[in-house]
Amino acid sequence: MIHGHRFFEEETGAFIPPIYLSAMFEQPDRRTGETRLTDRGTELKYSREENPTVRALERALAAVEEAEDALAFSSGMGAISTLYVALLKQGSRLLVTAEGYGTTIQLASDLAKFGVRVEKVWPTAEAFVQAVREGDVVLLETVTNPTLKVVDVPEVAKRCREVGATLIVDNTFASPVLYRPAADGATLCVESLTKYIAGHNDVVGGCVAGPRSLLLELWEWRRKVGTIMHPFEAYLTLRGLKTLEVRFERQSKTAQELAEFLSEHPKVEEVLYPGLSSSPYKRVADRIFGKRLYGGVVSFKVKGGRREALKVLSKVRIVKAAPSLGGTESLLTYPVISAAKTIPEEERLKLGITDNLLRLSVGLEDPEDLKEDLDQALA
Repeated sequence: MIHGHRFFEEETGAFIPPIYLSAMFEQPDRRTGETRLTDRGTELKYSREENPTVRALERALAAVEEAEDALAFSSGMGAISTLYVALLKQGSRLLVTAEGYGTTIQLASDLAKFGVRVEKVWPTAEAFVQAVREGDVVLLETVTNPTLKVVDVPEVAKRCREVGATLIVDNTFASPVLYRPAADGATLCVESLTKYIAGHNDVVGGCVAGPRSLLLELWEWRRKVGTIMHPFEAYLTLRGLKTLEVRFERQSKTAQELAEFLSEHPKVEEVLYPGLSSSPYKRVADRIFGKRLYGGVVSFKVKGGRREALKVLSKVRIVKAAPSLGGTESLLTYPVISAAKTIPEEERLKLGITDNLLRLSVGLEDPEDLKEDLDQALA
């Protein structure tokens, strides 16, 4: 993760990629008269298409995802929307997980007006294996947002290969520290760089990793729709990537502590975390995750319903009431009005996204301080 960008400037000896803020680049190269190309064979002439700082980040992302190549986007939704445009057409069938980031599901549903057939699938490997057909595009999350169901991705990937379907895995909650879908048979891996990879709550970005041949097609669509990441954000993300492993391990260990603490709290009805022995998802997590860690997000249900949950949200002091996750500061979110806002109420309740559910993204604060803060807020 530290040396993945493989950058070295011969003239100065610099090994940190500079921020190339130039909107355009000399084309053709006056020294050779040849078209100036990147290492993947695309033209370097305009920053809407290619930028050297962004390209350094993409090489690093491809290395940590164990993929052939990667593309960086202006946001996670920029990555997903460009994927939809590139892979789908009238008559295409898109399977999306019934539980996941609300805007991903909402945008998928909106594609029906273009003749795309969209089906929501219960977030289990068994449901996806039964539903997938030849030619389908399948999009699921390794760990679902916000109730943290862990999907057996290798099982779904195997079925998709057998029937000739394209599998896209949103790996944001697991990050490449825990899991690398591309190495496990997924066609493409999506990450919201805003979260763990950039990791400091100061960047918005997304990426797609996978085979270069497919990403070159996606590159053409990114060029046309203008969803490339900007160079300054790419620089910050590249810097954040270097500390991803140590941050993620600390956050995951603290999350485990907090999950166990909340499980014993008299004001908490239920804790949802795959690292708990009581979790129905611990077994699959132990099998597919590369480390005996379970991520830095803990969801829990407060006794007393919506009113008490909102009260906790308003009483935290160290933890901040805000959306997003994966940053250095701990954030507490009310999914019903944020990530799951666009999921119909009946579906939400079936998935366990109740009015008393809170989602905690654990930062790098002292675990004891976080326990005290949650305890006083719950009290």
